[in-house]
Amino acid sequence: MDLPTDRPFTVSEAAASGVTRDVLRSRRFRRLLRGVYVGADVALTLRVRLLAVLLVLPDDCAVSHRTALALWGHDTRGAGLELSTRTELRTRLPGVVLHRRLHPIQTVERDGLRVTTPERTFVDCATRLGIVALVQAAEHLLRTATTRNVLDTFCWTHHLHGVVRARRAMALVREGAESPMESLLRLMLVFARLPEPRVNVVARDAQGRFVARVDLLYPRWKVVVEYDGRHHETDARQWARDRWRREALEALGYRVIVVAAADLAEPRHIPWRVHRALVERGYDGPRPVTSVQWLRWFTRAPVVDTSGAQRAA
Repeated sequence: MDLPTDRPFTVSEAAASGVTRDVLRSRRFRRLLRGVYVGADVALTLRVRLLAVLLVLPDDCAVSHRTALALWGHDTRGAGLELSTRTELRTRLPGVVLHRRLHPIQTVERDGLRVTTPERTFVDCATRLGIVALVQAAEHLLRTATTRNVLDTFCWTHHLHGVVRARRAMALVREGAESPMESLLRLMLVFARLPEPRVNVVARDAQGRFVARVDLLYPRWKVVVEYDGRHHETDARQWARDRWRREALEALGYRVIVVAAADLAEPRHIPWRVHRALVERGYDGPRPVTSVQWLRWFTRAPVVDTSGAQRAA
């Protein structure tokens, strides 16, 4: 038998292929765990790291929690590997959190790995994430992997650890949010007790022609709030397209507030900027409240914007 060239393997597999331990110690291979190796030229992706630990964990293990969220495409940088099992075997591996579960684990196969379903992943993450990051996670899953009805039904028909918190988060989840940073910006405003804006609304001119789709909109006051990621600062063409787009919105009577990545370092100013724009347009409701708890939620953004996605012109 030949050794796999794209995934980790055990010492036993190597021996069956005629590869000795001395050869495994050469520069051709890399040791990942005790008794687990991989070819030296294989990139240590999340999938490869998971395949390595699954070689030494119980057979029923499933990728879960924040690691499952990463496999479903949501940025969870900084988290270790999290998996779930129903066995009682005590196994400790560096950088691995093994959750032992009493109830059946809802799973699917994804990229050759057994991973918790989007709905189970969301509920599990309710035990590991703050409320803002949890809402961001749910809105990502709604964009890419499940529906509102399925996610709601799962939360209200299963009695799992974290499900009460997941239900609370669902009350804040909105369909149509297109990036974690848009979700973050909306929650900043709502948690500061400003009116809730609509998400990703199409603006049209008097003839009904498409002008732009805006991140957040207060229709009554014609105030637009948008997030501008770091990639726009270094892309001259995108910067020009965004400028033309904003000028077109302003020509239609919209007031456009742009929140840049650098603004997140001092988040308290953001609700006040939006409040001033609303007041200019006739808003007479409560002033923003940026409490100590609000600052705990938003002083550091729970998810970093790495999308690099370009906005429609």
